[in-house]
Amino acid sequence: MLALELRPEPSRFWSLASPVLALAITVVLGVVLFLALGKDPVRGLQVFFWEPVRSPYALGELMVKTTPLLLIALGLAVCFRSNVWNIGAEGQFVIGAVLAGAVALAAGKDTTRWIVLPILLAGVAGGMAWASLTAFLRDRFNANEILVSLMLVYVAEQVLGYLVFGPFKDPAGYNFPQSKTFEAATQIPRLMTGSRMTIGLLIALAGVAALWVFLFRTRAGFAQQVGGLAPAAARYAGFSSRRALWTALLVSGGAAGLAGALEVAGPIGQLTPYVPAGYGFAAIIVAFVGRLHPVGMVFSAVLMSMFYIGGELAQSRLGLPNSITGVFQGLLLFTLLACDTLMAYRVRWTHWPGRQGAA
Repeated sequence: MLALELRPEPSRFWSLASPVLALAITVVLGVVLFLALGKDPVRGLQVFFWEPVRSPYALGELMVKTTPLLLIALGLAVCFRSNVWNIGAEGQFVIGAVLAGAVALAAGKDTTRWIVLPILLAGVAGGMAWASLTAFLRDRFNANEILVSLMLVYVAEQVLGYLVFGPFKDPAGYNFPQSKTFEAATQIPRLMTGSRMTIGLLIALAGVAALWVFLFRTRAGFAQQVGGLAPAAARYAGFSSRRALWTALLVSGGAAGLAGALEVAGPIGQLTPYVPAGYGFAAIIVAFVGRLHPVGMVFSAVLMSMFYIGGELAQSRLGLPNSITGVFQGLLLFTLLACDTLMAYRVRWTHWPGRQGAA
């Protein structure tokens, strides 16, 4: 029989190989799923893994999805490495989009392109302000940050709904719940003509480099990680747990708010009830598949973007429900959790005790 044997120390090999194995198992389960639904599995895999990269335009759309996922995941990595469980990045994303949209709506037709900077700063401020509610309740009343941050997601969505159905509603929009389209000067500059890819991608890649320096080359980043791995050792070393809490949540909220600003002032171009796209929740998977490492999260963000685009294409071309995206995301997460067992345990073949005695 097969048995799990505890390793003397966690396996470095499986810490890197586990996400690859999880992806392979997810693909196999995807084939089974397509067969069960009566669809051609080869065509299904092609839609998910080939169509998003088959042309320059498709690559641009892939980067459009990758940008918010990567930005939010970078912020969440700071939280998770600090043992602060921010599950409400979706709400911080929404509030960042709302404040950025408010600045964009206030701009006139003669506004210069410099208005983009206040829009992005408003998004960062919105995300940080929303995350600070969780930090305050955890710091002051020891409230559980998982529940608080998660419940604030629904509050943020209600705030967005109130605004697009009320004060921000476009008077000339035929009663649709949406703001007017933002002025051209407020649009995030695009990297290429004929593509929706914006400078947000460059900002996200700069965030990758900044997070790597912060985590692995600064005393503050070291303090954040020690506080998450060994709180008692952090207190003994004089590191402030309160500072670590506030830093983690403010950085995470700011990154999510920036992603929201880039989204509404970029590909969307207005405020609508459909701003919440699930990026804040999907970024949790991105962070853990990427092993909370800045470089690893680049690859996992691209993979998760493939699932988003593949789900949209599967809906239009294969007649599958839009929920297929969430199915693939969930499969990847659960297979990763299962494969992570190999980091702490090795699989051994053992004999039944009864059979040994009989022999």
